Amino acid sequence: MMAKTPRARQPGFTLIELMVTILILAILAAIAVPAYSTYVRQSRRTDAKTALLDLAGLEERYLSLNNAYTNLAAPLGYASAGSSTTLTGQVVGSGYYTISVTSATAPTSTAVAYFSATATPTGTQVKDTNCASFTVDSKGNRTSLNSAGADSTTTCW
Repeated sequence: MMAKTPRARQPGFTLIELMVTILILAILAAIAVPAYSTYVRQSRRTDAKTALLDLAGLEERYLSLNNAYTNLAAPLGYASAGSSTTLTGQVVGSGYYTISVTSATAPTSTAVAYFSATATPTGTQVKDTNCASFTVDSKGNRTSLNSAGADSTTTCW
């Protein structure tokens, strides 16, 4: 009888070692992806707030020259949004928000001119239910609403 010679062990990974590695990677991905998505949404919020504050500055400049606010795109330096010449529907914030502007000119000497600009999310940013809209007005008020319509100003601004 011939004695069996021991087999040389082949280098490499066993199936169990490979499965444990995949399991660890899956757990890390399950934690990292939602956290990353949250940070991306927050950075897009910053784009929207910056765009609204820039718009408010342009409105104030327009008021100083024309003694009225406007909701037209061209006088403030924006391109017309589609067939509309107003700022409503104007895309801002890297394309993840649209704005709508309401302005009222003073009809009498006792009334005060006023504007209000609101940014609402579009596309994938709609999933940001904590800060569903941002608003700034001519008095300097900054407000935010969540998707349920409740005030979320302290969280979002």
